[in-house]
Amino acid sequence: MTTNQDNKKPQKVLATYALAALIIIFLLNIFVIPGLMERSVVETSYSDFLSALDSRQVKEVEFDTANYTIYYTMEQDGRPMICKTGLMYISDELIDRMTASGAEFASVIPTQQSPLLSLLVGLVLPVILFAGVGVLLSRMMAKSMTGGPGGAMAFGKSNAKIYVKSSTGIKFSDVAGEDEAKELLTEIVDFLHNPQKYREIGASMPKGALLVGPPGTGKTLLAKAVAGEADVPFFSISGSEFVEMFVGMGAAKVRDLFKQANEKAPCIVFIDEIDTIGKKRDGQIGGNDEREQTLNQLLTEMDGFDGSKGVVILAATNRPDSLDPALLRPGRFDRRIPVDLPDLQGREDILKVHAKKIKIADNVDFREIAKAASGASGAELANIVNEAALRAVRQGRRFATQADLEESIEVVIAGYQKKSRVLSEKEKLIVSYHEIGHALVAAMQTSSAPVHKITIIPRTSGALGYTMQVEEGEHFLMSKEELENKIATLTGGRAAEELIFHSITTGASNDIEQATKLARSMITRFGMHEDFDMVAMENVTNQYLGGDSSLACSPETQTRIDEKTVELVRAQHKKALKILQDNLAKLHELAKYLYEHETITGEEFMEILMRKQEVPAHAAAD
Repeated sequence: MTTNQDNKKPQKVLATYALAALIIIFLLNIFVIPGLMERSVVETSYSDFLSALDSRQVKEVEFDTANYTIYYTMEQDGRPMICKTGLMYISDELIDRMTASGAEFASVIPTQQSPLLSLLVGLVLPVILFAGVGVLLSRMMAKSMTGGPGGAMAFGKSNAKIYVKSSTGIKFSDVAGEDEAKELLTEIVDFLHNPQKYREIGASMPKGALLVGPPGTGKTLLAKAVAGEADVPFFSISGSEFVEMFVGMGAAKVRDLFKQANEKAPCIVFIDEIDTIGKKRDGQIGGNDEREQTLNQLLTEMDGFDGSKGVVILAATNRPDSLDPALLRPGRFDRRIPVDLPDLQGREDILKVHAKKIKIADNVDFREIAKAASGASGAELANIVNEAALRAVRQGRRFATQADLEESIEVVIAGYQKKSRVLSEKEKLIVSYHEIGHALVAAMQTSSAPVHKITIIPRTSGALGYTMQVEEGEHFLMSKEELENKIATLTGGRAAEELIFHSITTGASNDIEQATKLARSMITRFGMHEDFDMVAMENVTNQYLGGDSSLACSPETQTRIDEKTVELVRAQHKKALKILQDNLAKLHELAKYLYEHETITGEEFMEILMRKQEVPAHAAAD
């Protein structure tokens, strides 16, 4: 049934068009049309008018005494031309010259000559123009409201990309290093394939699964793999695509997305970066009401659709702590699947998966590469393999080698070698002692990772050199002694500069930053200081995006924390100085070797360290 309000809308639109047309026509007649008419008249001087009279070129003349103007017509190139000039005064001499020239008195002013043209330009043409614009806008609005192709604004239509019947071509075999996540998602795939065996026991399908983890760990890849294994339509959309400048459009897109999903069920809907629309509702006045409307619509749709049809909602985010609690409750996102950084075995498997895409040497030891790439995500490992292939091409080889992969790890960590940066002899010597200081302190302590490589070749990241340590196995816990040893190792570079050159440089800035952060975490987060016992003084948010920390204590306690942090770093700095003083000869020998060769492997370092000097068995093992 059509309401009175619906009937009034077209009338209001027509009235608006009519009023706009009248206003424009009025303005055209006042400002535009006189100017257009005036453009057809050529302005001449009074002497040119008299010369034209004497040469009998003037055909018609009209005197406009009100505006002191003379209008006359004459021929030019066989065409009539209207001219005008200023009127001084009408004298008998002028009348006699006009009569002698054969000119006639007539009406030659353009506005008086073409009334039909004036009516056409001033009234009919604007009406036709506005009618055409109105019809065009009406068609465009109708097309956009119905979602037709080519609409100027596709109001309320979802922008989800649809991959039908596993057109992505991605399977679980293409995803490595996330066995636990794959196991949880395999059950969803099995439900889509065999829903009957679950219904027989009374089990219902999970409505949604939330994938959380750091960037680059493969959350989107896992979602595509689920669709590939299930062989069902896969709707993929980003959370930012729901954000519109028109009020209510985000909620309309959510409705349309779930409508399409129900029509193509069984299917999978994947919303990437769901924190864009799923942030906690704070209830503050003046907030983003459009975002909250979109979230409310999403909550309603997830509650309302029938899970037995086989519509599964997958979502991914790096910020699960910012999501609204109503979105995370059971019945909406029933499962929270962590997609963490891969462990040692996972890194090895990921490297093997990506190595299938390039030509690689048969003797490559992926285990060693995985050890050196500790803490790397799946995306970074893929980049490492690709950088190795690019390096092999630059070196003129047809396949990538172990050396290419090791160098590509350094490229990802520290950047490319900066060949244009040439250190002076003094700076090169300082950097040599600095890096050997790190390595020597690490080697002479227990529970320290073995030295893998030392180099003083500058990198594009800004590092003038670095010392790489590689753990033998995978470690998930660190003791207080291990953390203190790590702080001592970080201070070893500055300690070597003080000991040898009796001066300090800016080269230890990154070491100081890491040592301070580690010491503060021991006190505020790990409960490793006797003065504070097991009390957390610091809160960490956004753990998957590097972690933003904020102190949760009084100003007086913050002052004590600063004092204890300085004491802890100072104590480890003194320990590093003592180690270097006790091994001064080896410090000189190793620094000289590094200065000459610019790069030392872990084997070369240990060989020089063991030469002519007995060291503790644990140091040799480390």
